[in-house]
Amino acid sequence: MSETGSHENVSDENLPSAQENGNGAVATADNPFADPGMPPHEPRIQDVDEEAAKRSERVVAMLFTVSMLATLGFIASFVTVPVDKYVHIWPIGNIGALNFALGTTLGVALFCIGAGAVHWARTLMSDHELVDERHPVAAEPETRAKVMDDFRQGAKESALGRRPLIRRTMFGALALVPLSGVVLLRDLGPLPEDKLEHTLWSKGKLLVNENTHEPLRPEDITVGSLTFAMPEGLDEHDEEFQKEIAKAALMLVRLEPEDIKDKRELDWSHEGIVAYSKICTHVGCPVSLYEQQTHHVLCPCHQSTFDLSDGARVIFGPAGHALPQLKISVNNEGFLEAQGDFEEPVGPAYWERRA
Repeated sequence: MSETGSHENVSDENLPSAQENGNGAVATADNPFADPGMPPHEPRIQDVDEEAAKRSERVVAMLFTVSMLATLGFIASFVTVPVDKYVHIWPIGNIGALNFALGTTLGVALFCIGAGAVHWARTLMSDHELVDERHPVAAEPETRAKVMDDFRQGAKESALGRRPLIRRTMFGALALVPLSGVVLLRDLGPLPEDKLEHTLWSKGKLLVNENTHEPLRPEDITVGSLTFAMPEGLDEHDEEFQKEIAKAALMLVRLEPEDIKDKRELDWSHEGIVAYSKICTHVGCPVSLYEQQTHHVLCPCHQSTFDLSDGARVIFGPAGHALPQLKISVNNEGFLEAQGDFEEPVGPAYWERRA
């Protein structure tokens, strides 16, 4: 007899029913496969052996403790490991020591919290499986009451109150691991300290032509001309050149002394040669357009205009401050030199600038 025929001769009465301990449906002719239901519950070793439960408790506590140590290692690595240091890790190769240390310690901290929670749940919390029917989305008062009862029951079954070692180490790990994110806020950017207030200019620094790289003499600056200069010793091949020239770039203009309206500007000039920062005080573009007849310089980015005959004050455009002036003189060899640094930060305004 074929298998099909055998199925046709099976009646509903002869089909097996679901196991008594299960919640499955009874087999029928349309669905001959009965739901076997839940298998009988078998206690874990931790449920019957307190020593095994203690061992599991110590394992969970150890994982939480390792997480705390890894978080402290993350913070220590961030503070102590130089950002430019590299190490060789087989088989990856050369890698930044700071990135490797931060990734490893933070990964261990997070992994140990997760592993500790999983081991705790699998070995010490209640493992009875409960079946709950789906309920409407809207929470009824009875449902809310049941949730609170379940929460209290879960808190009781977790044995958190009876396992102070787990409780303390878990709270310690959870309290420390967010510090990793707080420390990362420090890396939003380097602290400027007072670097924005100073440039390479100092007393006795020669003014060097930005194009010829030769020291400048007063006779090199003619009336109506615009000359760009940089500090002595700054080389275009230096690693820090772009950062330093962005603060120290200088423009020189020779005016007739009688055309200079600002007394301090006249005192800080030499024979009508005035030296001003080349960096616009709006967004830091290089000021490079000079109107000989009006003594105005124009920033090509947003048309901020400064009057070089009147302290480089702003006469048009969005710039909020005058260009900083550099006090200059001539040394014994006849070269133009600085008498110090700018008295205020160059470029756009920032939080320490006073209006």
